[in-house]
Amino acid sequence: MKSVKVITFGELLLRLSPDLANNTSAVYVGGAEANVAAALGRWGTPVAYISKVPENGFSKDVLRQLSDRGIATDRMLWGGDRIGIYYLAQGSDLKHAEVVYDRKYSSFSQIVPGTVNWDELLGDAEWFHWSAISPALNPDAVLICKEVLEAATRKGMTISTDLNYRSKLWQYGKKPHEVMPELVAYCDVVMGNIWAANNMLDTPLDTAALEADTREAYLQEAMKVAAAITEQYKRCKRVAFTFRFSKATTHNLYYAFYYHNGQVSISREYETNDVVDRVGSGDCFMAGLIHAQLQGKDDQGIISYAAAAAYSKFFVKGDFNTTSAEDILKLI
Repeated sequence: MKSVKVITFGELLLRLSPDLANNTSAVYVGGAEANVAAALGRWGTPVAYISKVPENGFSKDVLRQLSDRGIATDRMLWGGDRIGIYYLAQGSDLKHAEVVYDRKYSSFSQIVPGTVNWDELLGDAEWFHWSAISPALNPDAVLICKEVLEAATRKGMTISTDLNYRSKLWQYGKKPHEVMPELVAYCDVVMGNIWAANNMLDTPLDTAALEADTREAYLQEAMKVAAAITEQYKRCKRVAFTFRFSKATTHNLYYAFYYHNGQVSISREYETNDVVDRVGSGDCFMAGLIHAQLQGKDDQGIISYAAAAAYSKFFVKGDFNTTSAEDILKLI
């Protein structure tokens, strides 16, 4: 296996964006953790991606899209019948576009616990990243996440997670806060937003205070939630939250919060009326956190780079961010 610094793990997806009036559809390779890997590969951080795909020529073509972006795919699992799909219409309303999932019986969702040598696959990498999307799929996926997190812990890897909340996926009788706390206990870095933390980890959220709808109120609540997370999850020393607000189809107001050992750093505030594609901006933020920390940047440097990276994704079509590190630095 190729030696890498970072390994991301999750379900590889195809995104279809139909234009039914013209009998056409754009097709993008994506999936949250693949998006993270694509950004890291673009910026020169050695990264590998682990998922599971059917053993056929189409899967190999899809993986070539990852390899072309600097992602090592030699740790992939093979088998099953299909790659998961999600549909996202690309009409004029980017704000309210509906995501429709077609992921049941995908290869990744049918990984069987106890069948993968995770210690071998993780190799000598330094960092392992996963997200809350995987345990949302089914009970076996929860067990798989626990297996790989235990292996990453044995190897002394830094472990990060994104508290992605996908309400349409949690359909097997468990609520996120019944599943996620046990898994987040393995993590050194937790990323998400204050609302996702409440859904996933049942952290307190003062909704009355948030009715003020001010930057100060949001950041004050972020401080409380981050402190609660690090108090409950002793291994976690770094918490990052994003704030995204949209008033119109192509509008976005964006800033981010970073909490490390009790100290807070805040990114600059970004605003645009020219959003091209919202998909993957959170994944690019997570990639920015990883990339900047591995480069040895200080807390302000980490959150500034991550926020600028996320903002840059708003102007890139598709799931992967193709913005260079040099251009991201110009946004800080």
